[in-house]
Amino acid sequence: MSRFDQLLGTDFDDRPAADPDEVIYGGLDDPRHRDRVPGLTEMMSDTAAPARHRFLACLALTTWGESAGYEAVIRAAGSPAASPWYKALTDRKFSVDSTFAQLAIALGDSAEPAAEKRTAGQREAAFRALVRIADSEYFEEQLGDLMPQAMVALVLPDIAETVERGAKALAPHPDTAPPAFDLATQLVDLASAAALVDGPLAAHLAMVVLEADASPKALVHAVTVLHRSKAPDVRQLGEYMMSVGDDRVRKLAADALSSS
Repeated sequence: MSRFDQLLGTDFDDRPAADPDEVIYGGLDDPRHRDRVPGLTEMMSDTAAPARHRFLACLALTTWGESAGYEAVIRAAGSPAASPWYKALTDRKFSVDSTFAQLAIALGDSAEPAAEKRTAGQREAAFRALVRIADSEYFEEQLGDLMPQAMVALVLPDIAETVERGAKALAPHPDTAPPAFDLATQLVDLASAAALVDGPLAAHLAMVVLEADASPKALVHAVTVLHRSKAPDVRQLGEYMMSVGDDRVRKLAADALSSS
């Protein structure tokens, strides 16, 4: 049996697992996952191991709230294209890397083990590292929804900086290729997350994005900001959305503004 099969191809009762996810998510409820942490940490750092195996090791360690996993996420975000597993997974629609999207999910799933293992500070740092690259790396429209209100409050300045920077990248430029994925919607989703903490800031961030790219999908996603805050600035955002959106956007925005 290979090292990978021992660590992520066998469940905690020594039975073959059809999918590594069975082992990874099973470990959230089984303390025996701790026995595999040293081996997974070694495999994650093994330059001779296949990129997919190293990535799945990182995914497991991150999901289980382990310091080694969080540290690897932070390193990968520091230089995304140089990550040992970059493009080990690619999005079918956009043909771009999707490993960071999966790592974001792992961070979201790791709240309880991080609290138990006292690694919550490293989890926060890892989320912050991912937010900071959300203007250039693809997150499958999930990053904004994976952060609870308390986490959003901690990384709010990073969200604002990333959205502002990303909005500039949406403007056409003769020397710069357009984003390879739907960046406008991804940035709007981050603005929607900000609305959990600061409605006026969220409205400003969403407006900055929509003024650069008011695509139908980005407008629909911006409706979340209208639902999450009733600040005057948010109402102004809704009125702008109704002025530039199609019939669907106008109805969604009107309904959101009229709700209590």
